[in-house]
Amino acid sequence: MARLRDLGLSIGTLPVGPLNAITDVAGVRVGMTTLIEGDGALRVGHGPVRTGVTVIVPHEAIGTEAVFAGCHRLNGNGELTGLEWVRESGQLSTPIAITNTHSVGVVRDALVAHEIARRDDASSYWSLPVVGETYDGALNDINGMHVRPEHVQAALERAVGGPVPEGNVGGGTGMICFEFKGGTGTASRVVDGWIVGVLVQANFGERERLAIDGVPVGRELGRERIPSAWDQEAALRESRSVPGGGSIIAVCATDAPLLPHQLERLAQRIGLGVARTGGAGGHSSGDLFLAFSTATRLPSAKMEESAGVRAVDMLADGAITALFWGAIEATEEAVANALVAAETMTGRDGITAYALPHDELVAIWRRHGR
Repeated sequence: MARLRDLGLSIGTLPVGPLNAITDVAGVRVGMTTLIEGDGALRVGHGPVRTGVTVIVPHEAIGTEAVFAGCHRLNGNGELTGLEWVRESGQLSTPIAITNTHSVGVVRDALVAHEIARRDDASSYWSLPVVGETYDGALNDINGMHVRPEHVQAALERAVGGPVPEGNVGGGTGMICFEFKGGTGTASRVVDGWIVGVLVQANFGERERLAIDGVPVGRELGRERIPSAWDQEAALRESRSVPGGGSIIAVCATDAPLLPHQLERLAQRIGLGVARTGGAGGHSSGDLFLAFSTATRLPSAKMEESAGVRAVDMLADGAITALFWGAIEATEEAVANALVAAETMTGRDGITAYALPHDELVAIWRRHGR
């Protein structure tokens, strides 16, 4: 699996974390289940299958010890469940999962079931899990409901720190980004000793608008050069999907001691990273972002606790701009890593999403004096 920096290319000016991944934030774990089965004509309920699920676990006790969180909607033609409680309480108390549009319900229910199974007394347990989605119906039998509870359980069991798989994996398996093969990507930045890490499920963008660190890659790799999946099947164009009409879910983790209102501001800056790649949060796009901090753990706001005063640390607002840049750069590079890591994939009805060609990407950068 190649990444942007493996090609000798980089984004921004801030230093990256040891893994250049969301798991650079201590305690954060990522797990995935990837489902690839069958070829040929679409038969709803049978395949071909090109989908999966990704889970992000903020820390090992997230079911009982919440963390501060904030969220932002750039455009709302999408779903990220549980955000009303995040906005109301300023806290995140569940793992985060990302899958395809029509599997949100089963993934949400599986997260609830997982937590119930872990508890000795679950009689009064309730949960509002955070589950996001992007649409993979161009390549996947999305109406076949192929993601099942056991796939979510497997992703949770596989959740670890360390390097994070990218490209055609997890929830990103069947995704298309800037009309190239897209999917899962991650990156991180070190800012004044704090870590800011981002993971994206990238499924958005028009080819001609793709830019990587300001280099207009998409304009030089037009559809006449590398076909777009959207040009291969008239039914796609005539029904739900058009180029640029996809979505992106992005999750930002940090170990900086931020309060909920500060994390909401950090989540907003993810949108600036998306914009730098060429995304605009188009009318039919779901661009939904969540940011959380692992610096403070506290009993979940949905659990009864005695009254009292709790002291928490808070980074001074005057120091937060540098973290904003960390989120912006990490988001932009996470999208680029998703594109670079992804491999050409043929899905249902023979529709093919072509990978971003590495040699031509490097050549374009050279032509632009980079």
